[in-house]
Amino acid sequence: MRKAGLKLLLLLVLAALSPASWAQSFVLDLPLDSQQSQISQRIGLTDITIRYHRPLVKGRKIWGGIVPYGTVWRAGANENTTISFSDPVLINGKALDRGSYGLHMLPNRDEWTVIFSKNSTSWGSFTYDPAEDALRTAAKPAASPNFSEALTYDFDELGPESAVVKLEWERLVVPFKISVDVHNVVQASLKKQLRNLSQYTWMSWNDAATYLLTEKIGLSDALSYAGKSIETEDRYDNELTKSRILTALDRNPEAQAAEKRALDLASPLQIHLFARQLQAEKRSQEAFTIFHENAVKHPDQWFVHTGLARVYSSEGNFDKAVAEMKLAVSGAPDSQKGYLNGLVKQLEAKQDINQ
Repeated sequence: MRKAGLKLLLLLVLAALSPASWAQSFVLDLPLDSQQSQISQRIGLTDITIRYHRPLVKGRKIWGGIVPYGTVWRAGANENTTISFSDPVLINGKALDRGSYGLHMLPNRDEWTVIFSKNSTSWGSFTYDPAEDALRTAAKPAASPNFSEALTYDFDELGPESAVVKLEWERLVVPFKISVDVHNVVQASLKKQLRNLSQYTWMSWNDAATYLLTEKIGLSDALSYAGKSIETEDRYDNELTKSRILTALDRNPEAQAAEKRALDLASPLQIHLFARQLQAEKRSQEAFTIFHENAVKHPDQWFVHTGLARVYSSEGNFDKAVAEMKLAVSGAPDSQKGYLNGLVKQLEAKQDINQ
């Protein structure tokens, strides 16, 4: 065994000194023929990173040649190609825990096996041990429309909860899909984040509640977060969030009370924008009532006249609508005048600006 070890060491030294590998060393940091690279992608809050070395074709036969069929391959060059996940994922629908893995592949002509090994610190696949497999999954190779001189990994077909990793080399593409349970990851992350300094601001709790409401998940948690936000600082924003969550929970009387509280705390502009949102939700009559009330309480604000113009426009009273919109133009900042003058022209042409 000792003689065999010395023989191997001698072969490695001779290889390091041979003209064919003049730029590589086992003891020095020198430029490598297959250069190091990495690529990262975030899906939701989950970070995925592939670190690998990029061999070149250099006119050689790759598939069934440099990379033989039926033999586990390092899916790159030099030390292990690795792939890391900051959260649990699914690979082609199969569960894989968070962590860093050695990425190996078993190529065949019609179907490949993608292997995620618990060992991510070896040199190549020479000491690969199937007992260390964390996951195996099938992948279907396909012809590439473009020639890739250097082996390349890329993230493609990006979606809110998934991406497809593609190995591309020579004229072949080998894909596998990574999926993340984004909602589960985010909900767990929020519970952690809201234990740090962010717990002391109303906005963080409100943002968390708004995310859950928008995604229509964890509404009980969303309501709790809205309550925490209000406890920290009672504002129009979080009272309105609370109202919308209560509506989603079919607790309408409580929702209406929270909405009233929100409007009591709102600035004139917030009230106006809330009415515009009601219009977008096809709650026009409620919006028109709020436009009226806002104009009575705050007649010195230019935007309340746009609200009244919308009310008169809906009634077909275009003369009053034009008069109100011109009042708005006279008091509006320069950045808004062009838009408002466009509305004046529509009203003068007797076009309802609420359509």
